[in-house]
Amino acid sequence: MARTGFYPGSFDPVTYGHLDIIARAARIVDKLILGVGVHHGKQALIDADTRIRLLEEVTKPIAEHTGLKIAFATFDGLAVDAARHHHAGLIVRGLRDASDFDYEVQMGQMNGAMAPDIETVFLAASPATRMIASSLVKQIARMGGDVSLFIPREAQAAVAAALKKPPH
Repeated sequence: MARTGFYPGSFDPVTYGHLDIIARAARIVDKLILGVGVHHGKQALIDADTRIRLLEEVTKPIAEHTGLKIAFATFDGLAVDAARHHHAGLIVRGLRDASDFDYEVQMGQMNGAMAPDIETVFLAASPATRMIASSLVKQIARMGGDVSLFIPREAQAAVAAALKKPPH
């Protein structure tokens, strides 16, 4: 029986940290749905369609190398509801540090109360990626810094293009 996971995030932009978690999730699931959050209360730097296109591009080598089936979806509500909608039995979450742990465990427990049939699985960030956060990448890029250590070149181009657009 195939095991389906749901990995929610903003992926704004997709980082090497996200790719690390996706590659490692390939060891525990047969199919992984990347849920791109499109929350109306948050203003994303990169639009959802572009984020999905970027994810398709940068995860293709992972899928080819591991045999992982990767699907893409947007969601604007609870991640646990989106996971249920996509018939996922696992929610995959990455942990960078202790503050992530405290927040993610609490969220995982609440998700477990709402959907006891969906398990949350935490994957610790690898040492090479644990400092990477999309919010910090955007801050560095807005200030003209080099983000090439943190995000793939495809994402670098999307960030640069988004920063050139006039604000809404």
